[in-house]
Amino acid sequence: MSLDATSQFAEQVTVNQLVQNVVYATGAISALFVVVGLLLIDVGASRRRSGFNSTVEKLVGFFIGFATFFLIGFSIWASQYYIMAGGTMADSIRDWWAGGVLANALAQNVDPAVFPGINNYQIFIFFIASFAGIANILLHFAVADRMKPSAFYITSFVTTIVFGFVAYWTWGSVGPLTNRGYHDFFGVGFVYLLPAGMAMVFVPMLGERPGIFSPHAKVSDYRPVSLGLSVTGLFVIFASLPMVIVACLFFFDPGAYAVSVTMADTSVAMAFNNYGAAWAGGALMGAIIAYKKRKLDYFTMGPMAGYVSGASGLDVYLPWQMFLVAMGAPLVAYAVYEFLHKMRIDEHKLIPLFIGAGTYGLVMVGLLKAGTPRGGWLGITEGPYAFQHGEISLLMQLVGAAACIGTGVVTAFVLAFIFKHTIGMKVSEEDQAIGLDKVYWDLEPDVEPSAEARSSAADSA
Repeated sequence: MSLDATSQFAEQVTVNQLVQNVVYATGAISALFVVVGLLLIDVGASRRRSGFNSTVEKLVGFFIGFATFFLIGFSIWASQYYIMAGGTMADSIRDWWAGGVLANALAQNVDPAVFPGINNYQIFIFFIASFAGIANILLHFAVADRMKPSAFYITSFVTTIVFGFVAYWTWGSVGPLTNRGYHDFFGVGFVYLLPAGMAMVFVPMLGERPGIFSPHAKVSDYRPVSLGLSVTGLFVIFASLPMVIVACLFFFDPGAYAVSVTMADTSVAMAFNNYGAAWAGGALMGAIIAYKKRKLDYFTMGPMAGYVSGASGLDVYLPWQMFLVAMGAPLVAYAVYEFLHKMRIDEHKLIPLFIGAGTYGLVMVGLLKAGTPRGGWLGITEGPYAFQHGEISLLMQLVGAAACIGTGVVTAFVLAFIFKHTIGMKVSEEDQAIGLDKVYWDLEPDVEPSAEARSSAADSA
């Protein structure tokens, strides 16, 4: 595609367009505050001797994902709209890869007959790229301290390419699965289930960290730095996501008419209130479990479980329905968490929250909102992409969840096989015990960690 840079199209830069641009740009900026919240959780939950290295690896993984999505990932996701209009994925890649003509065009120079509202889609590159990076951060939570940096960085690049394809299948309104009835408002499938599926493969291969289940010669107990930092990070995420939720809506004339990214009927206020209800329901049930079991992990897990369970249906639930669904999510996460602990599988974040609560949420949408019209594109009245021609169904929710998890599992198996025969994947147990801050950066903690001090005292005795 070629553009005439001398032509001016005022309808691409109206005040209405500017308002939409601000909405989506605010969502993109809010996504960066989600990164801040995740890093605070990580700093609070990490072992003192590896916390700095963990933050470095998460940030590098984030920017690998961010840059790779800019390079090629967005063009893969956007191809669903090209295919809807009779084009191909190759056409989308040519126009929207990092050097593509539409990715680098000024909005006022693009004929709306060629691509209306192009500013919004250009901002969407940044918006979804942020979540491509976040998916890598989430995966790192599962493999931190145990996977070699080189292996993780290669994994981050590959994951982002796969992320683009899974997003094309499962997020939007005219992708192969979404157009057939799979409903996922916020992107639970490609942001959460994909890295969780990879964690299901990587974690058993990497084994448990020293001191996590039983005392180690150098680490008597795996002790996090600060629960307070983790709780602060949790609330930063809670405060950041509302504008991200709004950025998952499409706006049509009249200017404030909003439909979900899935083309389901919804409104800004309904999505907002459902978001709050999801966190509240999960937080209250999590608190009940925490008091019952006298374990603080369940207090911090509860609100996240509630949110993740509701994320796929924030556009279609009523708030009271969302609250009740969210109250069930911590129970699912708790069951998965306890099972993993019993099996001595050292993964207590992605699998309980995403495989457990995330899949539960997708299933509940299929059960409670079956038959809800969605899919297609507003303005198309007939054919396979007619507006709201598809309906939510339990079968498609199960198919979508299986596709996202299964893609993660297959990707991880392929990568693990390659690493085994090339650079290796696992950090040695000795280096894990010493602490990766010392191993990679020659940094010592400013205080003597109590778990290590007890181990040293026991050795001396």
